[in-house]
Amino acid sequence: MAKIRHIALTTKDPSKAAEFYKEAFEMVEVRRSDNGAVFLSDGYINLAILNYKTAATDADVGPNGDNYDGIHHIGFKVDDLDDACEKLEGAKGRAITTREGLEAIAPGSPRNFEMKWSGPDDVVIDISHTGWLTSE
Repeated sequence: MAKIRHIALTTKDPSKAAEFYKEAFEMVEVRRSDNGAVFLSDGYINLAILNYKTAATDADVGPNGDNYDGIHHIGFKVDDLDDACEKLEGAKGRAITTREGLEAIAPGSPRNFEMKWSGPDDVVIDISHTGWLTSE
């Protein structure tokens, strides 16, 4: 079975975005390219933060068209929501949703709980202490 190991997003300022993900989620910088791209990892996933734009004729242009910044959202499973919220606030993240109803959802529940935050370039970031349904 294939496993997700790489996510790429484009941004106008890869260094600034990389600092956000390093501060908020303790990701480790594994490479920095001469063209300004920064590659981070949590040990499992490679997050490529790029500063290249695509033309309408390029093979990797998606439904958002050329010169699109970002991806739809990224989800991070966290051990402690309070700690994750503090780190996101410290990294200048912006809370989009509240924790209302959190106490009703416990780790291991078939339902997941996620809080939505906004990071650099308004990329939406989900954080969850329950995680998401997987095959493992």
